[in-house]
Amino acid sequence: MMNESLDIKKISGREILSKKVKNMPEKPGVYRMLDEKKNVLYVGKAINIKKRLQSYVRPIGNNNRITKMVSLIKDVEITITENETDALLLELNLIKSHKPRYNIMLRDDKTFPYIHLSKGKLPARLSKYRGSRNKPGEYFGPFAMEGSVKKTINIIQKAFLLRTCTDSYYQNRQRPCLLFQIKKCSGPCTNEISEKDYRLLVDDAKKFFVGKSNKIQNKLSEKMQNASGNKEYEIAAQFRDRISALADINQSDAINPQFLEDSDVFAVNKINDKACVQVFFFRSWRNLGNKSYFPANTQDFSESEILDTFIPQFYQNKPIPKLILVSHEIKSKSLLSDTFSKKEKNKITISKPSKGERRKIILHALDNAKYALKRHQINLLSNEKNLLGLKETLNLEKIPKRIEVYDNSHIQGSFAVGAMIVANEEGLVKSEYRKFNIKESNTDDDFGMMNEVIKRRFGRLLKNKDTDQSKYPNIILIDGGKGQFSSTEAALRELGINDVTIISIAKGEKRNAGKEKLYTSRKDPYLLKPNDPTLYYLQRLRDEAHRFAIGTHRAKRNKTITKNPLDEIPGIGLKRKKALLNFFGSARSVGQAKVDELMAVDGISQNTANSIFHWFH
Repeated sequence: MMNESLDIKKISGREILSKKVKNMPEKPGVYRMLDEKKNVLYVGKAINIKKRLQSYVRPIGNNNRITKMVSLIKDVEITITENETDALLLELNLIKSHKPRYNIMLRDDKTFPYIHLSKGKLPARLSKYRGSRNKPGEYFGPFAMEGSVKKTINIIQKAFLLRTCTDSYYQNRQRPCLLFQIKKCSGPCTNEISEKDYRLLVDDAKKFFVGKSNKIQNKLSEKMQNASGNKEYEIAAQFRDRISALADINQSDAINPQFLEDSDVFAVNKINDKACVQVFFFRSWRNLGNKSYFPANTQDFSESEILDTFIPQFYQNKPIPKLILVSHEIKSKSLLSDTFSKKEKNKITISKPSKGERRKIILHALDNAKYALKRHQINLLSNEKNLLGLKETLNLEKIPKRIEVYDNSHIQGSFAVGAMIVANEEGLVKSEYRKFNIKESNTDDDFGMMNEVIKRRFGRLLKNKDTDQSKYPNIILIDGGKGQFSSTEAALRELGINDVTIISIAKGEKRNAGKEKLYTSRKDPYLLKPNDPTLYYLQRLRDEAHRFAIGTHRAKRNKTITKNPLDEIPGIGLKRKKALLNFFGSARSVGQAKVDELMAVDGISQNTANSIFHWFH
């Protein structure tokens, strides 16, 4: 085996491929190119594996990317499938799990937010929802941006007066909340509206979701006129406000084509080795926004090839609309259309429009892709300049590829959290931000908290030996002074890590920006010039970490403050909690009650009363 291994190292990738191809089947399937460490270089599908692999053996027609990849090949693995559709699905799963360096990669594959209108025993609730659509009710979306969902929900509240509170909050109301007072909820919790009338509001909301807003506006306008004619001016004003809210939704869309019911639009623009894919979402003849994507490893691919690979990855965890419009013809159009149709159990059409209104939409999406790519390239140049400046300032051997920034947040030791943000040559990588609930350290010890966060972060990395090396930082930036630096250094030393540069940035005198001190392994701290671009860069990273830490701390604090102590008592479900609160008025009064007083509540036995009493005492 050792001799065979040595021989393989001497044989070129093309020679290895040539030998492997001879025994390959002429069947559909998926192939994986492996390097000498068994890392997956590339994953591909083919209707005829043998024929496809033969194309790599021939040097003619292969670009630089393929030539480089072939030179690294030390083995090829295949999986035979029944048909090309199965090959496509397997290919997508393998790309997602292995993240091969020579495949086009969709780096942001998160699901999009929806508006959810619940269905169940309680009156329908309006809420933002992200994830698999398995909860009963109606869904409206997807929305490209989180902010668009919040804005739309706010407007729909005004238009249809639907509740947005949680079920537990709803069931414990004794009087209408503030939303009822400001006319953003009809108050079903305290019977301010009948069940029948609330269902009518829900039905109107559903009609709005499917594009019948004009009919609803006409209906409300008629009711407003009738109320005004009957001199019921307050009621007429309420209808007026609801009509205005619906108009706000319709006018908020820059493009609102009446010829696109349910469709996604994909447009790609490429400059040199970078590409941008712009995606627009249209549902129920309404524009729900757009989002820019910058897939990795696109340098040797054409625009058509980029879309051909990008689109199936994009829909791996998302519902697919009836119509997909593309800016460039794609080779796998028929295959993708058939696969998507089987997945959705509905006919899915992929089309490249050449004229008419649909072509105008494509051109608009292309303009957005061009602008986004130019802006992205400018940001890349700026980030590269910042990283180069950091290398020179710290006398590093190489330009850092990944920076992790840490900060803690608490109030006199309460609700203590740690936060980590990540930056690289492309800027802030928000998908890799992390939160840490302080568990072990004394929460009035900032140094101890930082030590705990660093140990947990890097301890986790060390446990997972297969972790991508790109996940290891070149630089750790700490918000703090010499003490934070020392605690971080001690944590890494204890874990046996000594190849990470540590920087601690301490606020200047009187917390003046521009007078920060940088603590490193050097004996004396740095004091950069106030106008130094590197200092500006470090300040921005520190401030972003601080913002994220504060936000995490506030979220934890608010969650704890609003949490009902009764929720934690074993054996106390929703029905008993409601009975206790109705009887005593608050969780605090429940905690002060004696056993015999607790037993006076319906559904509370002596054993349960004892459990409640001992929980608080």
